[in-house]
Amino acid sequence: MNNKVGYLIRTIRHLHVCGSKLGPSFRTAMRTYTLGISRSKSTIQSVNLRRFLLNVPPWWLESSLRLLSQRVPVYSKEDATVREQNATKTLLDEHVQSSSSALDPLEEDRSVVEENLVVKSERSQLQQFFDDLKKCVSPCDVLDLVSKSAISEKHCSNCFTTMWMLIKKLSEDQKHYEKQLMVKHPAFMQLCQHLMQESRSMWRDDLVYSLHAVLKLGVPQNTRLVQTLLRVCQERLNEFDDQCLSVVATTLVTMEKSRNVDALQAGLQLLVEQRIPKISNIFMLQSMMKCFGKDAPLSLKRKFEDRVLKELDHLTPLNAQHMFSALAAMNYCSMPILDASSKKIIENIPGTPFWQLIRVLKSCSILRYRNVVLYSAIANYVTSAICMWDTKQIVLFLSAFEGLRFRPVELMDILAEKVTSHPESLNLKDILSVLRVYSLLNHVPKCQNQEFLESLNGALNKYLTRISNVDLLKAVYSFCILEYLPQPALSQLLQEDNLNELLKSDGLNKEQNEMMVHYVNTCLELDSPLSFTKPATMFIKKPSSPLVSDLPEVREALLKLLGDERMFQQNIQLPHDYNIGKKRFQ
Repeated sequence: MNNKVGYLIRTIRHLHVCGSKLGPSFRTAMRTYTLGISRSKSTIQSVNLRRFLLNVPPWWLESSLRLLSQRVPVYSKEDATVREQNATKTLLDEHVQSSSSALDPLEEDRSVVEENLVVKSERSQLQQFFDDLKKCVSPCDVLDLVSKSAISEKHCSNCFTTMWMLIKKLSEDQKHYEKQLMVKHPAFMQLCQHLMQESRSMWRDDLVYSLHAVLKLGVPQNTRLVQTLLRVCQERLNEFDDQCLSVVATTLVTMEKSRNVDALQAGLQLLVEQRIPKISNIFMLQSMMKCFGKDAPLSLKRKFEDRVLKELDHLTPLNAQHMFSALAAMNYCSMPILDASSKKIIENIPGTPFWQLIRVLKSCSILRYRNVVLYSAIANYVTSAICMWDTKQIVLFLSAFEGLRFRPVELMDILAEKVTSHPESLNLKDILSVLRVYSLLNHVPKCQNQEFLESLNGALNKYLTRISNVDLLKAVYSFCILEYLPQPALSQLLQEDNLNELLKSDGLNKEQNEMMVHYVNTCLELDSPLSFTKPATMFIKKPSSPLVSDLPEVREALLKLLGDERMFQQNIQLPHDYNIGKKRFQ
């Protein structure tokens, strides 16, 4: 039988060389037949080959044999025809006999059937597992499924990723509760152990997403599991494509410095420097920019800048929003990129999520990038869609604008109306933020200014029993800047014990507290309210500050404004060694 099969294979090779029309399916069958690895697979491939040959049209073989016979000139045409017919008949008979003899034994048929059943069963189990995984609604559901199934590395990666996707949608309290249940589940340690054992044989995508999910689920960074995944990522770094590198970069941003983290980041930096010219995906570039951060060498920052500049034509609104935070992470102010991103944001600002706008404004503050057109566009959008935002969100917008020293007048007037109407909507943090913003931006609402300040004072009074002395001083200081004296808060601040605590602080806090106490005292001195009795602690030594005569540029500016030197006087003293004028502490 082996001789027959060998003869058949040689014949088929001649068919292939001679341009037969057997097609790619036959070549695939032959390749798998000759390269079979396992015994069971070889059996299947042999049977498939024989079945295929049974269906070979006779004229293919006749045509090919005719071509082969043409190479032998010693035979006559009639002899050649007779020999071709006999050879064809003999060959087909051998095919039928060999195929029948191979297919007849029950053992061989049984092995083929069993192999097919095993393959179908494995596929069915795999599909069933993923179908069940989609039905899970909590991490514990995933772990229950793990405890009932035989898992592979693919299962393992998908389990961790699914648990993270389920947890990330929850509130902070729910996240904490679900993570506790997850860690206590008996299958969690089993899953972690399996991931650690299979990490070196996993697909590269499964490996990087598993590392990302494990850290997001709160597994401590110093555990053996995380450190093993970091080392395996180091070993297989050259296998990673751009998408894998982006996931690794995103993961490293959230990790603390350690030996394995530093080693992986250094390797990633070397690889990225080589690949930057070929990376066209802006999101991937931004992920890597955030990963390397402000510690990245200037040469690498400029390479990122050059690559992004080449892709500005493909900049999407979402790319533009994330570009601010990416540059802020590197602390690298690229004016061409920021200007182009600002233009894209302004053109597509309707519908931009709240937190994206906040991140853009905070990034501008970090980069010291001033673009009044961008600020105005964001302020106008927030004002026009005021019904979309609650009071706390408006407060956060104004706090971001205050960090940029930008005063959105209309938005501040709207918030003043909201606070006047519903002061109970503010908590202590909101009250302090509103006072700080309005005092530092020198904004007095167009109407109902007194009602606005009284509403803030009433809201603050509810927290006087549990407010810290430092926050109390900040609140009173801001009220004084707005030319309003909050009597209950001021009376509590002027208590001897509270002032002593504030002025006994160390370092920068002491200097800051002394400055604010000084200005509160100045306001009291100028307004001379009869209802307040100032303790002796209030008469502290005035903080040292330069005189106008020591600042010639200030003197020149004042003279220019006054227009007459006779109207200018300097170093005019008040009682208790105070100078005329107020200086705001920032």
